[in-house]
Amino acid sequence: MSLQTKQLYANPDGDRWWLARYSDSGRVFIKHAASVASGGEESTIELAEFLGRPGNPPEMQALVRLIGSLVSRELDDTPAANSN
Repeated sequence: MSLQTKQLYANPDGDRWWLARYSDSGRVFIKHAASVASGGEESTIELAEFLGRPGNPPEMQALVRLIGSLVSRELDDTPAANSN
């Protein structure tokens, strides 16, 4: 099982977040590594849960920017589906 990751954000306290994907199953999720001061534990968060959290923390902003950049590139290359 191959895990692909792209770091989204690292805060000044040492917490880090990645967008992660298992290449064999296609499962996509957020991987979080807490800072050493917070125990250094790693956890996974489903995308819907991550995006449904209250507020607009920087790690969520980073994910939204990444998604937006992918959509922008795709929209530039794809004709509108409903154009007449």
